[in-house]
Amino acid sequence: MSQASNDRNVARIAKLDTATLSDALDKLRIAGQCLGIKPRDQNFRLAGRAYTILYGPLDADKPGTVGDFIDKLGAGDVVVIDNGGREDATVWGDILTFLAHKKGLAGTVIDGACRDVHLCLSLGYPIYSRSYSMRTGKDRVQVDAEQVPVNIGDARVQPGDLIRGDADGVICIPKSREDEVLDVAEQIDAAEMKIRAMLEDGKTITEARALMKYHSLQTPNK
Repeated sequence: MSQASNDRNVARIAKLDTATLSDALDKLRIAGQCLGIKPRDQNFRLAGRAYTILYGPLDADKPGTVGDFIDKLGAGDVVVIDNGGREDATVWGDILTFLAHKKGLAGTVIDGACRDVHLCLSLGYPIYSRSYSMRTGKDRVQVDAEQVPVNIGDARVQPGDLIRGDADGVICIPKSREDEVLDVAEQIDAAEMKIRAMLEDGKTITEARALMKYHSLQTPNK
């Protein structure tokens, strides 16, 4: 069960948007952008630590489970599901959404498809996925492993990594480098706030960026 509510870095990442975090990842040459994974509602926001699930094709001789993993999760966890980007077999539906919302999970991220979108919208439960459909994954896919490294939109996600989602998509920050990434992201965020204040006072964007050495904040480290 997660202790995300008492996690200082979860609180830090929740104050930052994914665009700023993406810039910090670029500067540090970390591929943490979960490309192609979008919110089912532009108002959704999530921040927490990853509980990873790896799906695979159904093994007819030894079928596995589908959604039983939900019983192991607690408030603040982010369910991160790798279904290989498949859009022909959904791995998340209304029952899982209902229970995840009831348990206080932070949200669900899927490299693949979900279904029963209406319920996540009505409950306000954040789901980010590659797509959505009505076609069940039952008898098509199964859970192969839990709490293992997975791939989400070309980003590697390890159990316990920081996950942030907003209207622009999803970011993963490796647990081993989260303090470094968050420090850089907070510097970029502070600089952008000062630039906006300068623009409000009448400075040109060229002047404001030069004063804040803005481009150097985002230039990748050598």
